Amino acid sequence: MRSASGIRGLLAIARTTGRTPAHRGLAAGLGRAASLATFASTGERVGLAVLGGDGPRLIAASRCWAAARGVGASVAAVSPSRSLSAAVEAPEDTLTVPEMGESITEGTVAAWLVEDGQTVVQDEVVVQIETDKVTVDVRAPSEGMLVKQKAAVGDTVAVGQPLASMRLGAVAAAESSAKSTKEPEAPAPEAAPEAGDAKPAAAPPPSANEPVPVPPQKQINMSESGERRVKMTRMRKRIADRLKEAQNTAAMLTTFNEVDMSALIDLRNEYKDAFEKRHGVKLGFMSPFIKAATVALQEQPEVNAFIDGDDIVYRDYVDVSVAVSTPTGLVVPVLRSCEKMGFAEIEKTITNLGTRARGGQLGIDEMQGGTFTISNGGVFGSLLSTPIINMPQSAILGMHIIQKRAMVIGNEIQIRPMMYLALSYDHRLIDGREAVTFLRRMKRLVEDPRRLLLEVDM
Repeated sequence: MRSASGIRGLLAIARTTGRTPAHRGLAAGLGRAASLATFASTGERVGLAVLGGDGPRLIAASRCWAAARGVGASVAAVSPSRSLSAAVEAPEDTLTVPEMGESITEGTVAAWLVEDGQTVVQDEVVVQIETDKVTVDVRAPSEGMLVKQKAAVGDTVAVGQPLASMRLGAVAAAESSAKSTKEPEAPAPEAAPEAGDAKPAAAPPPSANEPVPVPPQKQINMSESGERRVKMTRMRKRIADRLKEAQNTAAMLTTFNEVDMSALIDLRNEYKDAFEKRHGVKLGFMSPFIKAATVALQEQPEVNAFIDGDDIVYRDYVDVSVAVSTPTGLVVPVLRSCEKMGFAEIEKTITNLGTRARGGQLGIDEMQGGTFTISNGGVFGSLLSTPIINMPQSAILGMHIIQKRAMVIGNEIQIRPMMYLALSYDHRLIDGREAVTFLRRMKRLVEDPRRLLLEVDM
């Protein structure tokens, strides 16, 4: 009786409210319902749309529908706002390759950090694109769900090219979260084996007198043993091209000298605690070397210049590129305007750039420019090397490991901590006199750090 009265009540409501397509669909479905099962099926197809109706009729329809299904008037307590929010689809957007810096028009998809159907929050890294210089993080513009990836790992993508389709907004995130939290279905229990399907008994072990069969040896291809082929990354290819360009373009020559590090080591040991307490950063060896190179570059402007076609371009500022080894290759972030920086500011900048370089967080603009490069191979134990110029610069300084050696001091032989310095330079622009003078000036400044403070050559 409750089911019949519920059907009649819902039919009356459907006839009086048949103004919209959804209401008309419900009325037609109710008219066609030959049984309660047919009515329930039809009602389920149009019930979501009916919930978008107006207030009193919505409640009455809900109660009649509940009576028809035999579940009482509890359906009337369903919140219309929840049903409406589920019915509204979140807007879709396309995630594209962003601008990655001057002269960079394409990159390679390095890794997807979010898979299809997963939710993202605003500014979450979705995919990483490797360029010639850095790895660029592409972030989600807002909260939502990744619908489909449109580029695979290893694909070359251009600036503005679609990377993925996304459904933005909290509704999409909630849908994805609900899907991911669904419990997996329990696997069906395996049927018990029938009596006739019993497995045969295991064969008895061979007797001690029978010979044990030896498995055949696998044929090994010696040409493939211990070898693997891996595609070069964009950064590694770019490094290779730049180094070869330097060899093919510059008339490279290297001059050497050695530095007694005793005074600098004593200075550091005496003031390192006070320096760190005052400035919040440790006192290393890079700051005095960069400061000494800055003074020498200002005194020898050819070493700070570069060739542009038929012209020589001189710079009145000193931007030092510091080579940093990272898991993906060598990068050279730039310290700007070193002539205006003190030891503390240099150390803070180096620490910041080095940390972000190893974490792949450097921007393109932080590695462009530079008038001179310093590479410290001593941190890896290098005793001596001939560094390659970072084009279009004209010179590069190589620092090396500090080793105690027997040195003649006055008329005595003493054990001193020594470091070899190497200056590779472009002989097209820099003559031997300027190169040797530059390196000797650096030697004197490092061996007596007081010269850096007084800016004199005693």
